[in-house]
Amino acid sequence: MSLRALSAARLRPLLGAALDTSPAYRGLADAVRLLVADGRIPAGTRLPSERDLTTALGVSRTTVSRAYAELRERGYLESRQGSGSVAVLPGDAAGRRAGAPLQPTTDQLDGPVIDLTCASMSAPPGTVAAYERALEQLPRYLAGTGYHPLGLPALREVLASDLTARGLPTDAEQVMVTSGALAGVAIAARALLSPGDRVLLESPTYPNAIETLGRSGARAVPLPMGVDGWDLDTAEATLRQTAPRAAYLVPDFHNPTGALMSEEQRSRLGRALGQTRTVAIVDETLVELAHDPGLAMPSPLGAHHGRTVTVGGASKTFWGGLRVGWLRAPRDLVPALVTARLTLDLGSPVMEQLVLLDLLAHRDTILPARREAVVASRDALVGALRTRLPEWRFTVPQGGLCLWAELPEALSTPLTVAADRRGVVLAPGPQFAVDGGMERFLRIPITGHAPEVVAEAVDRIALAWQDTVTSRPVGRRRSPLVA
Repeated sequence: MSLRALSAARLRPLLGAALDTSPAYRGLADAVRLLVADGRIPAGTRLPSERDLTTALGVSRTTVSRAYAELRERGYLESRQGSGSVAVLPGDAAGRRAGAPLQPTTDQLDGPVIDLTCASMSAPPGTVAAYERALEQLPRYLAGTGYHPLGLPALREVLASDLTARGLPTDAEQVMVTSGALAGVAIAARALLSPGDRVLLESPTYPNAIETLGRSGARAVPLPMGVDGWDLDTAEATLRQTAPRAAYLVPDFHNPTGALMSEEQRSRLGRALGQTRTVAIVDETLVELAHDPGLAMPSPLGAHHGRTVTVGGASKTFWGGLRVGWLRAPRDLVPALVTARLTLDLGSPVMEQLVLLDLLAHRDTILPARREAVVASRDALVGALRTRLPEWRFTVPQGGLCLWAELPEALSTPLTVAADRRGVVLAPGPQFAVDGGMERFLRIPITGHAPEVVAEAVDRIALAWQDTVTSRPVGRRRSPLVA
């Protein structure tokens, strides 16, 4: 496999005002180092030659040579025979593995330990009533075996109708009910990927998906996400250079950045995926959680790219304990998905499918209350962060359950250690990185809990941040932020 290459023209706008620093070579070196550390230049990327970068930046050859030399000395650049200068990471001193899966706990946010690793909420009002009504429907299914590899026909019809209404024409025969959305990703990976295949993943992205796709033996190709979301120029170049077999994408309130891909971006990305014959595995688990009910949502990415497997689930919209998800696929891929599914399980629980059917029938009353709780939690989180940690930077998301904060210094992993001592469990930025980096970022879930509880969580995080900053090694130079 050839190395990913970053041209001088593509690198230049990423550097911001780096050359305004004196001496210029140090500003250039620091800017590139932070881009690599943050994952915006993935490890393994071939950087421009010194001559090309000198021309693009309009600086002396000495400036670029000294910057590259400093990057090599600090472990962020390697010179490889026949490959030129390649971005690398010097290693993770804290021992946290990039992409390690998140593990939900049973701790509650208002308990002695505040767990902020899981972007999910408690069950909405009306869940018990939904179970009671589902139990009344259960006897009609007891005479059968209980195995429904594709799912209950009635649920598949409703899911197909929902997708059609959103702009992706779908028949029930194209829908498979799974044991959660992550199980749907695992089924798609088993059906579509073989050892050695390349799979494109946004970086950062959902850690459990990184691990799930990696278990297929596929080679991950990171697609760096910027502070404003997707860089379509980079996406098109990466697809052309690597021609991945599949791409795992979260276009709707991306986990963890919260970004929403526009209709125009979806159309452009769909064309690029089609040109490389890449199958898209699109995670739509957060699509129902727009914070403003009047927000005009783009059509599904599958409407722009026919070779798309769309994944959905009930965990974020309703309740994680329900463990029901679904896949929507092109007709010719359904047999392979069914075969792959039968190697994992024989179907989702009938009772939970009936509960989801009932919840979907009552969503017009459930979702508004859900959004109200999420927005109240989001506003409390934003207000507390701006008061207690004003130097942290973030974009207020339009939907979803994540806030992606950029820290003033690359101390995400040490912060999680300090936070643990303060009674807050956090997931550091590197856990969401496909290929390392992200030490200047932290995901904070929007949990739907009461504002006073959210404020308490941020108070503890602020104390942990102060612990982290004051205990960093003496003489450590503050890392400049790059626009």
